[in-house]
Parts: sequence; C-alpha cells; structure tokens
Amino acid sequence: MSVLSGKKILIAITAGIAAYKTASLVRLFIKLDAEVKIIMTPASKDFITPLTLSTLSKNPVHSTFYDTKDENELWNNHVELGLWADYMLVAPASANTLSKMANGTCDNLLLATYLSAKCPVYLAPAMDLDMYIHPSTKENLEKLHAFGNVVIPATSGELASGLVGEGRMAEPEDIVSFIENDILLKLPLKGKKILLTAGPTFEAIDPVRFIGNHSSGKMGFAIAKVAANLGAEVYLISGPSHQQITHSLVHRIDVVSAEEMSNAAHQYYTDVDIAILSAAVADFRPKKIAIQKIKKKVSALEIELMPTKDILASLGKMKKHQFLVGFALETNNELENAKRKLKRKNLDAIVLNSLQDNGAGFATDTNKITFIDKDLNEKSFDLKSKVEVAKDIINEILNKINA
Repeated sequence: MSVLSGKKILIAITAGIAAYKTASLVRLFIKLDAEVKIIMTPASKDFITPLTLSTLSKNPVHSTFYDTKDENELWNNHVELGLWADYMLVAPASANTLSKMANGTCDNLLLATYLSAKCPVYLAPAMDLDMYIHPSTKENLEKLHAFGNVVIPATSGELASGLVGEGRMAEPEDIVSFIENDILLKLPLKGKKILLTAGPTFEAIDPVRFIGNHSSGKMGFAIAKVAANLGAEVYLISGPSHQQITHSLVHRIDVVSAEEMSNAAHQYYTDVDIAILSAAVADFRPKKIAIQKIKKKVSALEIELMPTKDILASLGKMKKHQFLVGFALETNNELENAKRKLKRKNLDAIVLNSLQDNGAGFATDTNKITFIDKDLNEKSFDLKSKVEVAKDIINEILNKINA
C-alpha cells in the first residue's frame, strides 16, 4: 500500500503546455487510493478542460472565487481548500505563478489557497529553458524552498518552443514517486521496527470449546496501521480476530493460544525498537485438554486451570534497547493497578483503559485512555475513535523516545 493511500491531494494547475500531463497525474493518485481535488488558474483552462479533470477526480474543479454566471453561487472557500489537503502539488508551476508565490501576490484562487495551506507543498516547475535558468526564477525557487516548499526538479528534454534543454516538467510517474519517497524519508518512524500484539487468545478445553474473551483486536490493528503509515515496519502478532489490514509494512502473524503468542513475541522481540502489547492474553488455561469433545453427561463440570505465560513480564526482563509498552484494562482501582503493573513488569509506559468508562473496552469503535510513563507521569485523553487513540499512543511514544 502506498504512503499516499487515503491521503487528500490538492493539485494546483497553472497555465503551461505541461498542464496536459495533469490528467495522468490525477489517475495515478486515484489508483493509489488518494482523494484528489483540483484548482486551476483561469488561463490554465486553455490547456486542459475542467471537465476532463473533474471526471477523473470525481470532484468539482475550481478556478475562481465564485461562479460569475450564477449570482446565487456560494464562493469557493480558499481557506477550506487549503486546510482540507494533506499535500498540495502545484503542477505545472509556471514562472509567473512561482514569482507570485515567492512574493505573496494573491490575485487568484490558486494563490489564495496556497497562502492558506497548512500542509506540505510540492512544486513541479515547467517553462522554457531560458526562463528556468533566469536569475529571477532561480531566486524565486530558492525563496520558496526556504519557505519550506519542496521543489521537484525540472528535467531536460524537448520543450514546447522546439528547444532542447532543462525546464521540462517531471513526468507524472516520477512526480508521484518523488512525493512518496520524500514523505517516507520524513516519517518519524522510518527505519524503526515495532512488535505489536493484538486481539484475544483462545485456550482450548477440548477440540470444540475454549476459554477466551471479548477482545476484537480493533485497538491493536489501529495502532499497527498508524505506525506503518508513519514509516515503521510492524510485526503484528494477532490472536483470533476478524480485523483486516493491508499494508506493505505490516507483517501479520496469526496465533491462537497464549503459548503461541508468547513464542512469536519472543521470536521478534530482540530485533525491534518498540514493543506494544495490546493483546488481551488469557491469564489461565486448562491444565488438561480433552482429546475428544466433552459430552454433557453431568449437570456440572470442573476444569482445573493453570496460569499462562506472562508475556509482558518476560519481555520486561529481557529488555535492552526496546521501548516496551503494556496495556491495562481495569474495572476498579484503575490507576493504582496500572502503575503497579508498570513497575512490576519493567515497562517504559502503560496504556490504561477502564471498563467503567462508557465507550471504552472490548469490541467498541471508541476508547478512552490514560498514558502513564515509567516516571508515573499521567496524561489522560477524552473518548475518541480507536484510530485517533492509536495516533495519541504513537505520538506519546515518539515524545518519550525523542526526549
């Protein structure tokens, strides 16, 4: 899965013959499962039609602040467009628009949106070779780079003037690849390996029955996706769960019992930088597992239980360079129990959630947590979706390992 999957891409098109390539750009972003919106300078419509681009992007294309043919038309909110985008791409970026961007000129919707954008902005210059090497263009590109914009270098080739040289806009495939690589290099977890456990474990009673719990794995899978989207290579050890995840950086290892989860966790633990154990591991398992299905012959059945391996405590004893995070699902004396678990198992942090909080716990789409570090500093969060909670957890871990 591309790092651009699910991202919101705002393509800004200026007047230049290279504008015809933006149709291919839109298709490439859509194929990567990105959402695309487009703004154009009025003059750029001489090179490619809004109809083509709106059909490909499945979104309206804007070029003016309002529709002059419809006096009841609402204005196109440049602030809203600028805040909507995860990434903005100006392609082609003409010499004229680059000059205006560098000097804060704001005389069309595209420029107003650029000045309102809070996201990373990529520039793909396109112009004739003499314009591209002109000192004023070089100065404008240097100034825009200093502002934090990312310039995608123009390439050499045959230009619209008939001349051959530098100034040709990079090809759509190369632009997309450049942006993907640039994002990956800047991701805070790039090069990090994370071990993550998720879901329940099932402890067999006989070939049919088991001891388990209500964990769905939603929280662990959300953390895996967030971590992978930030560049981490994730080893996701999952107990029985209906949750699905598709990401090139997530390696899913399916297990059933606490014993299997323990073996897998110990196998990967020595090579990871961060370990997050969010699984709801069964604390006990039957001492003896019946080979055949137990028949219902009596009104009562006694099953002798024995403790399962304490995966978290074992990893805490082995810990060297790893940042180890545990989870505590409590029903009473929540903070005290979580802090004792944090110290007893030699953790760097623990994530507490309570079944006393509505919307928290198993099988829900939301959660409410308190993040506690090894110095017993507490940070509580409001009830949020598990995806947002996953972001909070990863951000707290990043704050700790980068402190």
